[in-house]
Amino acid sequence: MAGIGFELKHLFRKKGLFAAFRAYGYAGIICTGPMILGIVQLLGVMFLAECFGASRHSQELLVCMITYTLLASLMVTSFFSMVVTRFVADMLYEEREEAVMSSFWGSSGLMLVGGSLLYGVFLLFSGASLRDGLLCLCLFGELILVWNAMSYLTAIKDYQSILLSFGAAVVITFVTGFLLLLAGLPAVEALLLAVSVGYGVMMIWDVVLLHRYFHLSDAGAFGFLKWMDEYLPLAFTGLCLNIGLFAHLVIMWAGPIRVQVEGLFYGAPYYDVPAMIAFLTSLVTTVHFVVSVEVNFYPKYRNYYSLFNDKGSIKDIQQAESEMLDVLVRELKYTAIKQLFTTVLCISFGKLVLELLPLGFNDVMQGYFRALCIGYGLYAVGNTVLLMLLYFTDYRGALVVAVAFAAGSSVFTALSMAGDTVYYGFGFVAASAVFFLLSVLRLDAFTRRLPYHILSTQPIVSEDRSGMFTRMGLFLDQNEER
Repeated sequence: MAGIGFELKHLFRKKGLFAAFRAYGYAGIICTGPMILGIVQLLGVMFLAECFGASRHSQELLVCMITYTLLASLMVTSFFSMVVTRFVADMLYEEREEAVMSSFWGSSGLMLVGGSLLYGVFLLFSGASLRDGLLCLCLFGELILVWNAMSYLTAIKDYQSILLSFGAAVVITFVTGFLLLLAGLPAVEALLLAVSVGYGVMMIWDVVLLHRYFHLSDAGAFGFLKWMDEYLPLAFTGLCLNIGLFAHLVIMWAGPIRVQVEGLFYGAPYYDVPAMIAFLTSLVTTVHFVVSVEVNFYPKYRNYYSLFNDKGSIKDIQQAESEMLDVLVRELKYTAIKQLFTTVLCISFGKLVLELLPLGFNDVMQGYFRALCIGYGLYAVGNTVLLMLLYFTDYRGALVVAVAFAAGSSVFTALSMAGDTVYYGFGFVAASAVFFLLSVLRLDAFTRRLPYHILSTQPIVSEDRSGMFTRMGLFLDQNEER
């Protein structure tokens, strides 16, 4: 949501190194916390399993189950997250806060029912034991609520409480896992249960935070589905971005370097581990987007659009547009430079650091890591540009770019598998390069004719975009009342 940086502005006004670290830390946790949490917990349970002498098969099965569950939950929520965020922003703007909490439970219920059915069918035929399958399904449900809550928590700006929920989840996961392994439970069941307990605590914490700020009312829980019809390109943009991010991993699980861990659980450890570490290099750009782009760009953006609403003169509008676009170009340039510096630094010194970690990195994995660092760096900058397209409500342009990224990630990765295994990862690099170039070209073309898009592309009369989702929402709300 536009304006997430209000509290960060307050933090940055404070002088001193500690205040700056605090502001950057809050921004990093809010924007990248869920992903960092997933990676930290995954590395943590691997460490615990290794310390307690779990077999190699148990460790690989545990990693596969957690990874599959994480990706499945992210794919389900990705279709709703952007639309839900738009709905919450509209409700806050219209001062209809009573509809926010109802929509959270409505959207969570739809994702839990639909997602659990699909993932439950997979688990049924996956070859997992009944206990492991139920634990995975439980974790899946918790993750659905956690990811969905994050779309709502951006409106709260209670950064300290959100930070504490992340910390509590990590600590409780490690402590619970240690105690269960110490009690003699099998490694897979013990650590799956520990991760479920950790995310469960975070889920409860986040829901309590939401209820503290948004009280539950009699508003229809499924009214947000009207926004699905209104902003359907947003839904598919979120879905395609996740497909582009994860398609290269899934395709590798079907390639020559795959390892069948058990039943339908496959992995490619030589590729997955470098990808997981390389992804962390892209988080620098995400943090910079919130701290610099939103904090510095948003006031110019708000001033420019307010002139249209407040009958500003043509000269004032042109001046505000020039200032806004100058700030936009400058911040995007700084973002790209910071990401380039981070990528070069990680490639240069990554080998020294990764050899110190107990992850079994060899020369092939080092090559994958270097290639994927470039790929994720290009993706990170391209994603920032795409977010600016969403700022300017160029939803169709953003969708075209996201679809190209999803298709490129799938096609280029599949084509790369026809060559030598040392070139794996270059397919994702090519897809990210296309994503970056298309997003930049689209933003440049759109902003060149910004007044036209604001004034001349809007419908002359009000359009009724009610469709399948609107009818579904009305049907569900009527049944809820009964």
